[in-house]
Amino acid sequence: MTDKQMHTQSTEINPLTPSRKLPLYGKRILVTAPRNYAFRLSEQIIKQGGLPVLMPTIETCYLSNYTKLDTALERIDEFDWIVFTSRNGITAFFQRMNDLNIPVSVVQKCQLCALGEDAESLSSFCGKVDLIPTESSPAGIVADLAKLPQIHDKKVLIPAPEVVGLPEPDIVPNLITDLQKLGMKVTRVPTYITQGLDKNIYSIELNLMRQAMINVIAFSSTAEVESFLTMVNSQSDYERCIIACFGPYTTANAQKLGMNVSIVSKDYSSFEGFAEAIAAFFPLTSSSH
Repeated sequence: MTDKQMHTQSTEINPLTPSRKLPLYGKRILVTAPRNYAFRLSEQIIKQGGLPVLMPTIETCYLSNYTKLDTALERIDEFDWIVFTSRNGITAFFQRMNDLNIPVSVVQKCQLCALGEDAESLSSFCGKVDLIPTESSPAGIVADLAKLPQIHDKKVLIPAPEVVGLPEPDIVPNLITDLQKLGMKVTRVPTYITQGLDKNIYSIELNLMRQAMINVIAFSSTAEVESFLTMVNSQSDYERCIIACFGPYTTANAQKLGMNVSIVSKDYSSFEGFAEAIAAFFPLTSSSH
């Protein structure tokens, strides 16, 4: 971050600004992201004056069976590209390499792709990132790869979540189909687990929502929406809440699942952009109560 960027940010939200002058003053935002992402989004909500209420509807954890991932790691030099679709995938992938004592240097022969701020995480593990798509999405990955010469017939590895107990979102399957249309040879390998959480641990949060004491429900992925819908009895449980989604893909899937989405972040490369989109929905005049 440059000094200029720091200065710009500090003038946008000065840390000494009274809470009542911030756009999300008094607003309770339900954060459904898994706990390893929830704190990052919550921090940005707090900066905007909001009150995050944590209710991770999914969690990400280590695989119970590493056979497929281990097989891919043992022949990693056969792949031309490794395309990561999430920070969890990056962390789990390199953690497993470490567990197997596979040197990080083996990925130097591959071209590596990550989305948005995930590129920083990828770089911290292996010291290189070859492609950060202009649009921070699976469609952005396909669009930028399509511009490269000789991309057809290239072999690509996609470290992806194994979804347990929930319908799998269409994000990764659609990405695989689109890459295959480019002529790429795609190998998907489970790298971590995404699973729903038990609604019984959230009686307090769900009651707040039913009592219309939650202003916004912030979804950062389709899996969060899928699991959330298993926790509520009907649409009437959340109909008085404003629905916010992190980018157009989560929005489209939430709408398919019957949700009325009011807030969509245009900047979906970072949670800062998501919190800003939520804040922009509320005029400052309405936050002075």
